[in-house]
Amino acid sequence: MIKFDMHCHTKGGSIDSSVSVERYIELLSAQGFDGMLITDHDSYKGYRKWQKSEKKSKGGDFRVLAGIEYDTKDAGHFLVIMPDHLHLKILQVRGMPVELLIHIVHAFGGILGPAHPFGTRSSSAMFFKKMRQHPEILQKVDFIEGFNTCEKKESNYLATSLAEELDKPCIAGSDAHDEAYVGMAYTVFDSDISSNNDLIKAVREGRIAQWGGRVRDYTRKAKMKDSFYSVWGFKAYNRSLGVLFAPYRKYRIKKLQTSEVF
Repeated sequence: MIKFDMHCHTKGGSIDSSVSVERYIELLSAQGFDGMLITDHDSYKGYRKWQKSEKKSKGGDFRVLAGIEYDTKDAGHFLVIMPDHLHLKILQVRGMPVELLIHIVHAFGGILGPAHPFGTRSSSAMFFKKMRQHPEILQKVDFIEGFNTCEKKESNYLATSLAEELDKPCIAGSDAHDEAYVGMAYTVFDSDISSNNDLIKAVREGRIAQWGGRVRDYTRKAKMKDSFYSVWGFKAYNRSLGVLFAPYRKYRIKKLQTSEVF
């Protein structure tokens, strides 16, 4: 059995995280974890910094794998896991429509699923018009984040129910940005996981034996994230960045279209 935290933000790759990869390894190892999936916002910087770090050798047998939490234009956050050593530049440019994201990820052999689908309204798939009007899109995802430490019990219950309805596997992640929440969610696989390819195969084959965790205290700060001004403020911020990056995003997509895979 291999125990992972499947949703981890690092200070090397997420501007809103204060936890280094080294500290994650220390904290997770002490709690009996075997590995972690780095899921920084639209970035592989945290993973790359770890790969180049002199401290990497001190990680021992602890598995550190590369994922990403992608900000879509029309469906909130999606967790993406690509094959080994494949860090597509387009995944580091926020703002793609969800259907294009799904197509690209699958075309290159990756898997993806909505993060906290019923969580914070500004970034959760099921609160976006696109997903309400086109629920069939969810049939194309590979998994659902059924438990997220940073969301309410009700939100996680709805996510689990959605996975059951779609017959999709569930994963769980702490979504930690601070040390206090590291390791508060777990996903246990019944096969060895030592690479992204192993992880993709395990999810596709339904080799998830257990998943779950503990919900954090719902703080005043967390409540404010669901306020009208916070929700629409974040959506406006995300959309503005999407527009700003549009020329480069189109360039990266055009480059991908020359690939035989795409």
